[in-house]
Amino acid sequence: MKLITLLILALLAIIIIVRNIRVVPQASAYVIERLGAFQEVWSVGLHMKIPFVDKVANKVSLKERVVDFPPQPVITKDNVTMKIDTVIYYQITDPKSYTYGVENPISAIENLTATTLRNIIGDLELDETLTSRDTINTKMRSILDEATDPWGIKVNRVELKNIIPPAEIQDAMERQMKAERERRESILRAEGEKKSAILVSEGRKESAILEAEAEKEAAILRAEAKKEAAIREAEGEAEAIVKVQQATAEGLKMLNDASPSQAVISIKGLEAFAKAADGKATKIIIPSEIQSLAGLATSLVEVAKKDENIDIDRIKDNIDKLTNDKMPKKKI
Repeated sequence: MKLITLLILALLAIIIIVRNIRVVPQASAYVIERLGAFQEVWSVGLHMKIPFVDKVANKVSLKERVVDFPPQPVITKDNVTMKIDTVIYYQITDPKSYTYGVENPISAIENLTATTLRNIIGDLELDETLTSRDTINTKMRSILDEATDPWGIKVNRVELKNIIPPAEIQDAMERQMKAERERRESILRAEGEKKSAILVSEGRKESAILEAEAEKEAAILRAEAKKEAAIREAEGEAEAIVKVQQATAEGLKMLNDASPSQAVISIKGLEAFAKAADGKATKIIIPSEIQSLAGLATSLVEVAKKDENIDIDRIKDNIDKLTNDKMPKKKI
């Protein structure tokens, strides 16, 4: 009987010991009370409390928490009523202060956020409120962090989630934004047309310059071509004159070297007289021995018959022309 009682007592002791062993997980803390008074804060690890004496008063999570508060009505400096909802990022740094500092920490933070937001927005006008979110966030975080420090809470960030102005203000803002967009569109269109006109003008200018340069080069090339043609023509004429002079010189040389017959000299003389009698010369001199022309003609004909290179018909024509021409002995 005693053995059974001892076994029961031992079993009860083991159960009591096991039930009073606690393991604190990561990022958590346990607040321990002894006989109703604060005893200590358990951190991460294995702990054991005294049965029937110690008690876990609060299990506190040390992770960062996020609270989204509903929109709060606020009034700006220019008497515009709007609604703003905020998001608070906070973290518990002192489990003891968090457990014993305030009865309902979340409700206290919400009310503190609403009053702080009203105070800040009340000093700003509508336009400043819409464009100064970062300033508002910074001020609220500083004020809330200082106010919640005695509660063992650290406010890391405060964000204005939505700013909802009245419907008429929204309509006016939309019209203003539309007008601003149209103004920017007009400016951009005007700048585009300006740039386009400038580019077109520059293109025409460059085209005119290129055309002028091309015309200049073409004129230069034409002038050079004419110059070259004139030089070639002059060189050709010079060469022709040289060749004619050379041929004349060679002919004279041949005449000087050869001994022409009396018949050839007579024929040449007659040809010269025929040219002189054509009426174009200023002065014509007729030989006085005109009576001997018949005998000269007869002898020339005889010579021409013997020499095949002499044109008999031409000789006769020249003699007839000299004979029949009734010109004075000397004409001036």
